[in-house]
Amino acid sequence: MTGGTTVLVAAVCAVYGLAVGSFLNVVTHRVPRGASVVRPRSACPRCDTPIRARYNVPVLGWLLLRGRCYDCGEPISPRYPLVEAGTGLLFAFAGLEFADRPSLLAAYLVFAAVAMALALIDLDVRRLPNAIVLPAYPLLAALLVLGADTAALSRAGIGALVLFGFFLSIALIAPRGIGFGDVKLAGVIGGMTAYLSWGTFLTAAFGAFVLGAAAGIALILGRGAHRKTAVPFGPFMLLAAWASILGASGFGDLYLTTIGL
Repeated sequence: MTGGTTVLVAAVCAVYGLAVGSFLNVVTHRVPRGASVVRPRSACPRCDTPIRARYNVPVLGWLLLRGRCYDCGEPISPRYPLVEAGTGLLFAFAGLEFADRPSLLAAYLVFAAVAMALALIDLDVRRLPNAIVLPAYPLLAALLVLGADTAALSRAGIGALVLFGFFLSIALIAPRGIGFGDVKLAGVIGGMTAYLSWGTFLTAAFGAFVLGAAAGIALILGRGAHRKTAVPFGPFMLLAAWASILGASGFGDLYLTTIGL
């Protein structure tokens, strides 16, 4: 695949990601509350007036409104365009990474959307909803099957079981450290990273603990927390997974080479 084609794929994915990011703003707000993500239409959270279609364009709509509701004039949180732009950027990176493997692109775009939604919800309410995590298993598995790589599928299944079991053992030994939402998410991450390689899997698995520890130390040093402060772990798991998928897998590969595997 030529460089121009790769860039085109990434650009299309970015535009698609902007639209998905707009929907994820709805998902992250409504799913934790048990509300429908389809109805009612998106509305101003303050005056409850439905957002006009011409302003319901990702990022651009917020800029046209200058960050304020058209009807009541109250500020609209910059989180909305940031989530849209962030999702578009993650989709673009996924497009660059999998442009030459179109059979996998759909699976990792879906995983990108799932990761963004779960990370935001965990940060908001310290919870990883079953309504998103559990359907991710059969959906992502079905999409990976399209890759028609038996060895990779076997590796993904083993990776999902191993990481699920590893996190489950931690949750049973130290229940205050890892929640069962993290355990269920671990299986998804294990499968999606092991499908690519064992190096990707290892980097994602242990990178989450490195990132979590670094963030905890930073919070303590910044006097914003202490050792018993609860910090959601899901975002670190997902950040490590995507860092590994997009290029950091070399850390895991180096470890495997060092031990002779």
